[in-house]
Amino acid sequence: MNKKYRVDLTEEECNALKRLVDSGREGARRIRWAHALLKANAGWSDEEIAEAFDVSIPTVQRLRQRFVEEGLDVALGARSHQPRPYARKLDGEREAQLMALASSHAPEGHTRWTLRLLADKMVELTYVESVSHETVRKALKKTT
Repeated sequence: MNKKYRVDLTEEECNALKRLVDSGREGARRIRWAHALLKANAGWSDEEIAEAFDVSIPTVQRLRQRFVEEGLDVALGARSHQPRPYARKLDGEREAQLMALASSHAPEGHTRWTLRLLADKMVELTYVESVSHETVRKALKKTT
């Protein structure tokens, strides 16, 4: 069967995975994934690997894909550091403005600030072009 993501480990990578498995000092998930990569390299099918190591077939497929696209460390659980696909709405300066606004007196007719009122006021004062109440909530939660 032709696989889109073929695991072809170098001898050095095989030895590193075998050391990881034999040491037993790593987390169970990392050891299981190392076993799965070794078996994928040996030609086992996704179904056989899933059955042998009690993981799902999509997990085996994602493991193969991460290994091929991003390398051994990422496949074994290290986070890949990809840039955000979007620009942050509230940077440090905007968060400071939000905190100052939240600390001020509530608008006329309100006893306290709500997240939606804060978001609307930030837009009204042109601190940001647009911002959701959820972004405001996360920023306030992070700073308190």
